[in-house]
Amino acid sequence: MAVLPGAEPFDLPGGPVGVVLCHGFTGTPQSMRPWGEHLAAAGLTVAGPRLPGHGTRWQDMNRTRFADWYGELERTFDGLRARCDTVFAMGLSMGGTLTLRLAEERGDQLAGLVLVNASLASERNDVKLVPLLSRVLSSMPGIASDVKKPGVTELAYDRVPLAAMASLTRAWPVVRRDLSRISCPVLVYRSREDHVVEPVSGRLLLEGLAGGRVEERVLEDSYHVATLDNDAPAIFAGSLAFVEQHSVRAHAPAAAGQ
Repeated sequence: MAVLPGAEPFDLPGGPVGVVLCHGFTGTPQSMRPWGEHLAAAGLTVAGPRLPGHGTRWQDMNRTRFADWYGELERTFDGLRARCDTVFAMGLSMGGTLTLRLAEERGDQLAGLVLVNASLASERNDVKLVPLLSRVLSSMPGIASDVKKPGVTELAYDRVPLAAMASLTRAWPVVRRDLSRISCPVLVYRSREDHVVEPVSGRLLLEGLAGGRVEERVLEDSYHVATLDNDAPAIFAGSLAFVEQHSVRAHAPAAAGQ
């Protein structure tokens, strides 16, 4: 199927520090492009993949699963590693879930993570019923464009593909189980008011990363798609400072005697 205009993946060449930016469930790289352009303007090499089944028709997404989306993220990550000395991963919503999985499985190759409203669970009854609903229904109303800033629209499906959603819900406990394996530094952004990802995801994330190098920053003026919302400049600047801080550490020579 033809890719929707604006949903194309992007690759912005730069210096020896790379960043992979991963969009969320039913979304597209459009939600990550301004962030990527900000990082690239500072000299970073930035890649934003389009996850399988996204950016065409919602029906296409029902033929994909978490393993397909993770595989695309991993391929993009490996492509950056071939070009860059240091690589970070950053994700929005399910993109955060995928980057967490990347850190669990490839953590020694990652310099750090930046997460925006990552999803790890839901207490909503309709979400809990998705595995059953997906056997009889193909979709339900969408979750796109949860943006507080007037005049901003997220390029995403207006339907939630239920077979794909069921796959995500099955992946959540797997990712939560292995959070303690993450050793790289993590910067977490969480919107105070989010109509898509509930506070339980943020709580479980911080609990799972307890004892690790993690910092949470609360966004007071954005909804779920914060990368396109009022707090986007703070995310962009904060993530760039995070990269600069931990890139220096990654390349710092070992202390004498070590």
